[in-house]
Amino acid sequence: MSKADYYEVLGVERDASSGEIKKAYRKVAIKFHPDKNPDDQSAEEKFKEAAEAYEILGDDDKRAKYDRFGHQAFDGSGGFGGGGGMNMDDIFSHFGDIFGGGGGSPFGDFFGGGGGGGRRQRKGSNLRIKLKLNLQEMSKGVEKKVRIKRYNSCEPCNGTGAKNGTDLDTCQQCHGSGQVQKVVNTMLGQMVSNTTCPSCNGEGKIIKNKCESCHGEGRLYTEEEVAINIPPGVDDGMQLSMRGKGNMPKGGGVAGDLLIVIEAIEDEQLHRDGENIHFELHLSFMDAALGTTVEIPTLNGNVKVPIDAGTQSGKVLRLRGKGIRDINGYGVGDQLIHVSVFTPTKLTGEEKDLLKKLKESKNFLPTQEHKKEKSKNFFSRMKDFFAQ
Repeated sequence: MSKADYYEVLGVERDASSGEIKKAYRKVAIKFHPDKNPDDQSAEEKFKEAAEAYEILGDDDKRAKYDRFGHQAFDGSGGFGGGGGMNMDDIFSHFGDIFGGGGGSPFGDFFGGGGGGGRRQRKGSNLRIKLKLNLQEMSKGVEKKVRIKRYNSCEPCNGTGAKNGTDLDTCQQCHGSGQVQKVVNTMLGQMVSNTTCPSCNGEGKIIKNKCESCHGEGRLYTEEEVAINIPPGVDDGMQLSMRGKGNMPKGGGVAGDLLIVIEAIEDEQLHRDGENIHFELHLSFMDAALGTTVEIPTLNGNVKVPIDAGTQSGKVLRLRGKGIRDINGYGVGDQLIHVSVFTPTKLTGEEKDLLKKLKESKNFLPTQEHKKEKSKNFFSRMKDFFAQ
């Protein structure tokens, strides 16, 4: 099932400002918030869908990638996702302050409550790494294994920070719920909302004796190997994410994400432009005049390409389907071969004599058709080429 367009979900135009996007999300989120629509699965799905749309469109970098590549820029494969699969904890953790919340805002508390009284989970910080890929890897997709250092849940205390994971007392202020209630006035009227308990920071438990391994933090700094599946068609500067592979927060919760920024390794022969690959072919005058067959490097190995007799410098040859696969699955680009005929700069006396004999030969003089073709500017010639 295909995802709905994020702009349509929020009801905004594609050129909407960041303020308009935030305002639109606030409106949709209020309409479908679980506290206003208890036991309404359809409303909850619309609430999640709106949060997913805002996660992308509310971030300038993510929005630019979405505008260019669509959902595929974030979905990818092997666990990548921009906002897909968000649960209620993710939403309240990310967007609890969308109404100017945090710092005691009524709407911040309202949205931070966890959808009907559920405990809000803290989320750890994200990690960001750069991953260098060559053209072949970006074209076909690849699995890369990298070693990262991050805060992981402490196993001896199971992330609680308490000795043996059990040396805890129930918080007396919230009685173990992790939240306390308060009455707030909102544009929807008076509401009873839940807010994080200040005594236990939402955990519902108070540590009596700290874990000796993590000293009460509930996490340890570790190194691990992560397998990253790169989908075909990624480009330089694109950012992918692996959910839950970032840092764990102190005292337990959910891990942040691992953000992978793609960095292209420049190829000595092939050059990328979107989904197309460009290659400059240098021909001798003799080969261009007489015709020949040459081996051309492509992303899938060398291929033999016939060169017609009389090929002119500046001619562009096309190898269909030899480019990069579109990341959204809309086909494969081409490889374009730009012919450059080499003119020698150093000649021996014998070579000069041979050329002088040919200089006045009729077949070595430019024809009127050739002059007209060369009078076209570069863009006109490229327009004619792509119109073929």
